Amino acid sequence: MSAGLSGTPAIELRGLVKDFAVGLRGVKLRAVDHLSLRVEPGQVYGLLGPNGSGKSTTIKIILGLLEPTAGECTVFGVPGGRVEARLAVGYLPESPYFYRHLTGRELVQFYARICGLSGALLPARVAEVIGWVGLTEAADRRIGTYSKGMLQRIGLAQALVHDPRLVILDEPTAGVDPVGAAAISALILKLKAQGKTVLITSHLLAQIEDICDRVAILDRGQLILEGAVRELVGVADRQALVVEQLSAEQLGELRVWLAARGRTLESVEAPRARLDRIFLDHVGRPAPAKKEGGP
Repeated sequence: MSAGLSGTPAIELRGLVKDFAVGLRGVKLRAVDHLSLRVEPGQVYGLLGPNGSGKSTTIKIILGLLEPTAGECTVFGVPGGRVEARLAVGYLPESPYFYRHLTGRELVQFYARICGLSGALLPARVAEVIGWVGLTEAADRRIGTYSKGMLQRIGLAQALVHDPRLVILDEPTAGVDPVGAAAISALILKLKAQGKTVLITSHLLAQIEDICDRVAILDRGQLILEGAVRELVGVADRQALVVEQLSAEQLGELRVWLAARGRTLESVEAPRARLDRIFLDHVGRPAPAKKEGGP
């Protein structure tokens, strides 16, 4: 499907407010406080914030599960509460609950039919999205035998089966091991390459930094910071160079060379590999073939 009409945002929130009544006295708790955001088609957009910051409430409003107290929410130009808007969205909640007696394949087929898919192409589409999340071998096992990570992945398959234009993922890697989390990140980038829009919440900030185009940080229902990831994490007036190890004499010469040009060598550090990268480089690989006649 197309990513949307030119100039029409995938998601637009304007002055969004959501209050909840607390207790019998009618005291109001403000979960979302005049939030305005715009997510363009084809972006991977991170919605960040501590617990209680308003992320889940915002998502439920986008999905039409909650009515805002004030403000507006549109999905591809359609008010979020209308059925037409929901048909364009695939959703994976943070803690999905599924019918335990169904197999993974039956579950994805069930949601596919709910979303209007039918006919001869349905089994192939179900098999395709199950393959995307790496559960082909477990597709005909009952959901009740799945681990938490497998439940997250079959939940992702059901969110994608109807080919939505917008995919909303609430902590998609919760309970997923590093290999599975890397596979989900790769799948999100694949969806982006297909022109999909992805809105994701995650406490794994390294994952967000790797896959998101833009992020918004919420706290107590308010927008604290929003912008392109590269701009937010970059340092405009600094550069880092990685070279082979230099001797003390060579470092001294480099300092003199920089000083002659009005520059200073501020620090010398050994580059560090990211722990998640080290883990992924050493697990999940095929075992080396045994030599003939060996143990």
